[in-house]
Amino acid sequence: MSVRIKNATIHRIDLKTRMPFKYGIATMTEVPMIFVSVAIETNGKKTSGTASDLLPPKWFTKVPNETIENEIAEMLRVIRNTIQISIDAEAENAFELWRLIYENQTKWALTKSIPMLLAHFGTSLVERALIEATCKHHKKSLGQALLEGNLGFSPENIHSELKKNSFKKLLPPKPLSKITVRHTIGLGDTLFERQLIDNEILDDSLPQSLEKCIQYYNLKQFKIKISGDLESDLKRLIEIAEVITINSDENFAFSLDGNEQFESIEAFRKYWMNLNKEKILIPFLKHILFIEQPLHRDTALSSSLKKEFDQWPDRPPVIIDESDSTIKSLPQALIIGYSGTSHKNCKGIFKGIANSCLLESRRQDGLNTVMSGEDLCNVGPVAVIQDLAVMAILGIQSVERNGHHYMAGLSQFPKRTQNQILSAHPELYTKSKHSWPALTIINGQIDVSTINKNPMGTGFELDLNEYEEIPIRE
Repeated sequence: MSVRIKNATIHRIDLKTRMPFKYGIATMTEVPMIFVSVAIETNGKKTSGTASDLLPPKWFTKVPNETIENEIAEMLRVIRNTIQISIDAEAENAFELWRLIYENQTKWALTKSIPMLLAHFGTSLVERALIEATCKHHKKSLGQALLEGNLGFSPENIHSELKKNSFKKLLPPKPLSKITVRHTIGLGDTLFERQLIDNEILDDSLPQSLEKCIQYYNLKQFKIKISGDLESDLKRLIEIAEVITINSDENFAFSLDGNEQFESIEAFRKYWMNLNKEKILIPFLKHILFIEQPLHRDTALSSSLKKEFDQWPDRPPVIIDESDSTIKSLPQALIIGYSGTSHKNCKGIFKGIANSCLLESRRQDGLNTVMSGEDLCNVGPVAVIQDLAVMAILGIQSVERNGHHYMAGLSQFPKRTQNQILSAHPELYTKSKHSWPALTIINGQIDVSTINKNPMGTGFELDLNEYEEIPIRE
């Protein structure tokens, strides 16, 4: 068999958030969404696939003084380059074709001094579209195509300790039917309903405050972003703990996003111990799931950190996120003392599956490992569905999932797109009071049964004529 990429397109829509989202050094109020469509030829038969993502400022590169316009231009640059090196690329299967594209994108990024996390954002978009097209060619869901060999997945070519056929024993035999929403609490989010002032109250039928979100969706899991400033974080965490404990059952849980705010594990350890000295927080902090990326990506994988991890044996699990920039990042992190990593489609699907297999293999050997599901930026008619498709086959039960909280459902998308998704996924989206599709969350969970039945989850051909086409070359 041979798979060849024949051509590709990029389309764009500009979106506005329903409320500001503050994360780390950035506050998002508007953001472009990109659609990358790829046409492939498999043994002479043509199929196509589409991938999508937001272009979030200050995530792929956290450079405080860089303008948002320049960051968006740089993201488009890496996407365009991936497409250019992908067209006419050919291999025996989708996995080998991804490897070829990954290697060529790596070489290009090194010559341009582009960080690998950013460079392979472009790779991931082509990869996602390629996987969807391959699943459609074989008329199989993502899980079926993966486990039955149609994608050619060979994890030992990512992590050498894994064997070609062993990955089937390291993944769930069938995808999850429901996924629990882990609701992100941004640094600027309103916590209590009483804190909303009249000119901030939205008329879009969706909840705004954390208090109302818990009640509306019956949320049980949360992701709390911290600033690294102990005094302000303590005050906010006490308020968050109050809202959650009053409005949730006792079985709630949360992760803590360090936002790369700490210089060392020792510095974070002192911060964590100080949080635990606050008597009112002690019961709340016992519900911790894990700590995400407390250290800046430039230092997070330094081998010298191993000593600091070793000196903190009773620590909660600590995982990497932004530091997971290459296929070598996770093994390096595990040696240092981290417990695992996150999966985000923007970091790569084949890489994420291999990472999940590696962590499960280590777990079976007795190591306490964590594979979390993250990525707030999954919204819209394609990205969130494809992300949930991967989370389901990896068996990741708790997934950061509240892009819908910062966007008013699919209200900003063309009517044809809205109707397509309502028809294809009636359990996933329902009409809001304003008649646009809103993500359905019942008892804190999302039903992904329709996603599991479709190639790469989507189940419809997005009409890209409804969106602005932008050139592949600048």
